[in-house]
Amino acid sequence: MGTEIEAVRDALRALPRPADLAARRARLDGLGRPDALPPDTRVTPVDADGVPGEWTLCPDADPGRVLVFLHGGGYMAGSLDSHRHVVARAGRQARARTLALAYRLAPEHPFPAALEDAVAGYRFVLKQGIAPERIALSGESAGGGLALAAALRLRAAGDPLPGCLWLASPWVDLALRGGSLRTKAAADPLIQRLYLAELAAAYLGGADPEDPLASPLYADLVGLPPMLIQVGSDETLLDDAVRLAGAAGSAGVDVTLRIWPAMIHAWHLFFPQLAEGRAALAEAGNFVDAHLAPEDRA
Repeated sequence: MGTEIEAVRDALRALPRPADLAARRARLDGLGRPDALPPDTRVTPVDADGVPGEWTLCPDADPGRVLVFLHGGGYMAGSLDSHRHVVARAGRQARARTLALAYRLAPEHPFPAALEDAVAGYRFVLKQGIAPERIALSGESAGGGLALAAALRLRAAGDPLPGCLWLASPWVDLALRGGSLRTKAAADPLIQRLYLAELAAAYLGGADPEDPLASPLYADLVGLPPMLIQVGSDETLLDDAVRLAGAAGSAGVDVTLRIWPAMIHAWHLFFPQLAEGRAALAEAGNFVDAHLAPEDRA
């Protein structure tokens, strides 16, 4: 474990984040691994009611069960390219078809544009005749917070909720009050407080950072479906995940919090070279598989 995660840390330190937004987006896209996509995986572009997306299907997957995935990137970066290998692996592990959504990014499209796209993508799946209990809503980092916010918006609108939520390294507090932003700063080479403050300002566009649909840590979580929260012990966002699990548990939600020792932010991205990345995706896949209704109950 130590050698693999240290190699990832070294690679990230050797690839510092550029100042230019276009270069930042290209940097994150460059972390995608097309070589990690198995040849038996079928990827099909789709227009999900105005939101660009991709269906991914592997031979063992049940196409009637869908994992909706929202990528990370701080609401300003990330794409179908950056997370395609992660989405394909997660779908294979969950034995489900996946729908990755390319929601609109800030600063060109501030809050609530990404939220509107996430909700539209979920409703698009419902329109395909997929029962809500056979849909998992998921995301990584900002995408994890977005998945949770989408569930809140759906609940408020009276839409049927998904069968489960999978939140990987979720960013759920844009007010940036987590103590791990300070205590884990030296351990996490990917995300730091100053950068998160820049991202939050761009995404919020003047909105309240405690708006529950932007920072779902501050929401009433009663009635949400079972959720798996995965976070690394060396993440600056560790406290976001821990506080979210506490809030969800206090609200009566069936919540599983898994803290992965020595892992950094969004370590799933590096699963081709990181055993813990593969294990975390297997854990998430098993969770989704166990919580989505089988065909004979749909």
